Amino acid sequence: MTDHTTNHTTDRTADPAVDRPTHQRGPVTLRGQLVPATTTDERLLGTDDGAWVHSDPWRVLRIQSEFVEGFGALADLGPAVSVFGSARIREGDPEWALGEAVARELVDAGYAVITGGGPGLMEAANKGAHEAGGVSVGLGIELPFEQGMNPYVDLGVNFRYFFVRKTMFVKYASGFIVLPGGFGTLDELFEAITLVQTGKVRQFPIVLVGTAFWSGLIDWLRSTLRERGLVGTHDVDLLQVVDDPAEAVRLVTRAAAELARQEREATSEAAAEGAE
Repeated sequence: MTDHTTNHTTDRTADPAVDRPTHQRGPVTLRGQLVPATTTDERLLGTDDGAWVHSDPWRVLRIQSEFVEGFGALADLGPAVSVFGSARIREGDPEWALGEAVARELVDAGYAVITGGGPGLMEAANKGAHEAGGVSVGLGIELPFEQGMNPYVDLGVNFRYFFVRKTMFVKYASGFIVLPGGFGTLDELFEAITLVQTGKVRQFPIVLVGTAFWSGLIDWLRSTLRERGLVGTHDVDLLQVVDDPAEAVRLVTRAAAELARQEREATSEAAAEGAE
């Protein structure tokens, strides 16, 4: 749709606030000094330096396209669990074997494995899933320093925007398993807790693997946040901490199966009520 032409109207009251140039750009009304010197079509068809691709309206379309690409790529994934962990752990470190073992257990339980697609424990989990014959998914992110998709990813999607990527981690996962990690891992962990605690998503399970690593954080949440009433009495209980990869997977898959059962019953009840 093209822009309407600039409209100079004169109010009979001769009020300077009213007697101003007016320009209608789609649903947006512009007056006075905000009236552009050119129309959208003129700028589109004219010669420019390409700066328009960095404008906010263009970013909205780019964000929309990332959601469409992500939804399209993952819609048929089936049951899956998101696994988080440090990008800085290397093969040979104790946690690396933990990442592989968690992924193998998930595949054996019939779940795809979703990671951030990068190196470290993400790669360990993707490797474990790939070698176990499961579906290994990587959701990459554009960063100032290049990480790239690790070679064990079977289905990879790269994102520009963190919030789009986070949506995919939550939307297509039946639960989270969190391995030792830094700020990125903590970001994903607390994002998940917040979504569950505020009721924005169903109460899917969140399991932390590595008691020695996570116990200090859990103690702080209980002794500082909960004791001062900064979180609810049972909010910290949303997190379960284990050492055994098999136990982590059992907790996640058992809770996911129960949630799926509840959703099926709710759907059946709603259908029955609608038929009455």
